Amino acid sequence: MSKSKRRDIPHFETPLIETHCHLDYLDQEHLQQTLQRSREVGIDRIITIAVSADNLDRVLALTRVAPDVWGTQGIHPHEAESFDAAAEAKIREHARDPRIVAVGEIGLDYFYDHADRAVQRQVFARQLAVAVELDLPVVIHTREADDDTRAILGEFAPHLARKGVIHSFTSSIELAEYCLAEGFMLGFNGITTFNRADNVRAVVAATPLGRILLETDSPYLTPVPYRGRPNAPFYLPFVAEQVAAVKQIPVEELLVAVRANSLDLFFP
Repeated sequence: MSKSKRRDIPHFETPLIETHCHLDYLDQEHLQQTLQRSREVGIDRIITIAVSADNLDRVLALTRVAPDVWGTQGIHPHEAESFDAAAEAKIREHARDPRIVAVGEIGLDYFYDHADRAVQRQVFARQLAVAVELDLPVVIHTREADDDTRAILGEFAPHLARKGVIHSFTSSIELAEYCLAEGFMLGFNGITTFNRADNVRAVVAATPLGRILLETDSPYLTPVPYRGRPNAPFYLPFVAEQVAAVKQIPVEELLVAVRANSLDLFFP
């Protein structure tokens, strides 16, 4: 998209909560500028997400850089084969820190298959058990794995008092309906702005307002009109605009509800 078609980031009355990004993957030299720019567009809380044994410490350290940054602890399905007793012990230890608000990013990814599927399932279940034990919500990644995601969640969902979110939801409407019925929230990001994402917008339209979270998943999935640039939390208002448009409601109505959802899940 040409630069002339880009526009200023909108600013709304209701503050936004960035529920899923990867601050340690952003340009660390400019981290404070990114955080300040995010505040300037109305974001007052940012949750940075752990994905591997290698970044559990970094994510925890990032929660110390500013009072508006929180984190999670978990091993992504791509990294499932690196999960071991030491990683589990570190997740348990760090997850007791008051700045850690969830176990995640955990789940299944059969699209890339970076890890053996059986190992993915075992590691997913193991981390769900940790979340149950620590009474924390979960941040779940699932791609091309609807049946196994549903089967494993069916075992653990009744025991997850605080449930969690299926982040960057791109799966079937059937999985969406199942997760919503089990009490989970669905996270939506810049994919909602992509031309070929009618399936995701259909799920947005079907998701009750009280079950929607907003995220960027930055530095990935930059929304229109800034596709082609690295993503950052300060692009979250574009996601809010698009989700509100799909729901056919004013942006402020969406943001009031989504803020309440985010606070209820991560900051009770």
